[in-house]
Amino acid sequence: MKRMMIPFLLIALLALIVNGCGKQKSSAEEEVKIPVEVMAVKFGEVVQSLNYNGDIKAEFEVKVFSKIPDRIEKLFVEVGDEVRKGQPIAKVVATTIEQAVLQAEAGLVAAKAQEANLRVEFERAQRLTNENAMSAQQFDAIKTQYEAVKAQAEQAEAMVKTAKSQLADATITAPISGIVGNRYFEAGDMASPVMPLVTVVQMERVKIIFNATEEDLGRLALGQKALVKVKTYGDVPFEGKVVKISPVLDPMTRMAEIEILINNPDRKLKPGMYAQVEVITGIIKNAMVVPRNSVIESTSMERINGDDEVIKNYFVFVVDSSKAHQRKLKVQYVNHRYVAVDSGIVVGEKLVISGQNNLREGVAVSIANEEGKEL
Repeated sequence: MKRMMIPFLLIALLALIVNGCGKQKSSAEEEVKIPVEVMAVKFGEVVQSLNYNGDIKAEFEVKVFSKIPDRIEKLFVEVGDEVRKGQPIAKVVATTIEQAVLQAEAGLVAAKAQEANLRVEFERAQRLTNENAMSAQQFDAIKTQYEAVKAQAEQAEAMVKTAKSQLADATITAPISGIVGNRYFEAGDMASPVMPLVTVVQMERVKIIFNATEEDLGRLALGQKALVKVKTYGDVPFEGKVVKISPVLDPMTRMAEIEILINNPDRKLKPGMYAQVEVITGIIKNAMVVPRNSVIESTSMERINGDDEVIKNYFVFVVDSSKAHQRKLKVQYVNHRYVAVDSGIVVGEKLVISGQNNLREGVAVSIANEEGKEL
């Protein structure tokens, strides 16, 4: 009985070993398949654009100076205050000018009185001359004296206007309506004609100025839409447009100045913010479009017209019968998100969009998303 049990146990052990090897082989075959995600190739459109960086500035920014170099008596505004054109911003001590105004006005009164007296004498001389009771020589002397006094009165009047204008300059007013952006002085400081008291900015619209290369100028045009992003608001874009393109290039940098203008009614964009600008230069329609991150890019050296040139190549993988196949693309345009393809793939093919870096030609794959994804 014992002898019969031994062969039976050996047979059972062999069966277990065989079955175990079969399972390991099956697992090994499954591990060979590389998991990928795919999407169907479709027609779409790709936005053509140029990207720049720049600082946001107010559309208008005016520095307000004091014409009088004297001590600041009072400042009427704080940073952030809204001001209207002509509104007082500061007042400078003007005691000397006030005295000058009083002196000029007194001089004008005296000159006018003298003019009035001589006018009476001049009119009397005219009557006497008409009656031949006064010689021409006497009349000319009185006339000359009267005209000189009239000139003195006019000069005194001009001095009064000048003095009053200087006195008016002691009260500094806003040249434009806007918001006080900066204030550089405090009451009691000495104002200077070379240092602004405040800056007044208009922020209902803001602008960004940047430099574009000679190559980019051929793609830029007035009125093109621009999308502006700042860190404060993440990926939320603000829409603007190209309003100025410099007609000349800087001879040192070979670049031209471009200006973007953005509506800013809520004043979310602040002067001084760092911005990323995307200028939309065109749209490619009815092209095969694939995600940029699904494309494998490489460079190679090729000899063209006797010169060695660096050529950029674009490859993708497609899945057919559970196998990966590499395709070289003929590319029409590339931006940071998508690639517009002329040829190399066919609409409807399963394009690998995840896991392509682990593939090679003919390798078996398993599709993690059987239905694929849409672009």
